[in-house]
Amino acid sequence: MKPFVLSEEGRAWVEIDLDALAYNAALLRAQLPFGCELMAVVKADAYGHGAERVAGRLWSEGVRSFAVATVGEGVRLRESGLDGKILVLNYTQPKNAGVLSGFQLTQLIIDGAYAKALNDTGHKIRVHIAVDTGMHREGIEISNLSEIESVFTRNNLIVEGIATHFASSDSLNADDVEFTSMQIERFYSTVDFLKGKGYDAGKLHMQASYGMLNYADIRCDYVRAGIGLYGVMSHDAVTKTKLDLRPVLSIKATIAQVRWIAAGESVSYGRTYTAGKPLKLATVCIGYADGIPRNMSGNNGTCIVNGHRVPIIGRICMDLLMVDVTGVESAAPGDVAILIGKDSGEEISCEAFARASGTITNEILSRLGSRLPRVYKAANAAVES
Repeated sequence: MKPFVLSEEGRAWVEIDLDALAYNAALLRAQLPFGCELMAVVKADAYGHGAERVAGRLWSEGVRSFAVATVGEGVRLRESGLDGKILVLNYTQPKNAGVLSGFQLTQLIIDGAYAKALNDTGHKIRVHIAVDTGMHREGIEISNLSEIESVFTRNNLIVEGIATHFASSDSLNADDVEFTSMQIERFYSTVDFLKGKGYDAGKLHMQASYGMLNYADIRCDYVRAGIGLYGVMSHDAVTKTKLDLRPVLSIKATIAQVRWIAAGESVSYGRTYTAGKPLKLATVCIGYADGIPRNMSGNNGTCIVNGHRVPIIGRICMDLLMVDVTGVESAAPGDVAILIGKDSGEEISCEAFARASGTITNEILSRLGSRLPRVYKAANAAVES
């Protein structure tokens, strides 16, 4: 008997266009000043796109530096065969210092006490120092120069870079521009202090996607490109540099049932939606357990069915949602509903999807459920995860 083969495109799935990813990477790299390198941010499973496959394609395109959030994410990339630099942006417990060292991961240092704790493990660890220039999320306060300097004295820590992070580089409002300019000045003043003391600050980096688009003339060694690499922006911000980035990800799901309901009938939990007239209702096989925000319920969200944009109605359920397909005569079980993506001239961008959910694209993408198979598309192949 032949083995059973499960088609991942049977219920709901995510499609990843690897060629669009490569295009975006090339476009971003072309904007970088001479000597500056793209550091691809592939944390949170590459913003829901699949870190191993994304990093592998970027490596084949010549990208050699990557950033992750956790030591576990870094280990998974190494185990997938990825070489190059992998910077761990968030805290790693000192008890895992051997993992950092053994897998040749680079750790971001957030304060002097943390540097001492890692150093005292006895493991040789490559590090970058995070300096806090005003965001106040993590890093050593730039006013505490002696604490920054102390990291260089730890004999088991190999300092290879200095970093900071902008708080409002996504805004061109005068106050935000002034604040970002202050952060830039503080950063370089700190670097100059270290150089004056005879320390090699190593690689410098402060720009993420918006920092690159709004402050392209900054001279650094890396740009940490995250959301822009995936062809979307966090929100509908105006940027100085406008690039024709291509969305990499689409979300699709199968219609399970189509029926007519009478005027006065309600739909889904809580009876929050009542049909004002006879309505053709389609039930779609995707829900909040897959990462579709429940607060999109109540006519805030739409999807595309057979080239027509249709509203999501009633409360989104854990595994299902309902849409009004009254105007789509052809709608039938087995058809595909597109929640992010395009078809026949209609398009729902990730930005529009996030706006309807009251959040940003970063959150939407990074929360996509693990039970959604990733189906990878490229010019020469379509390979399911």
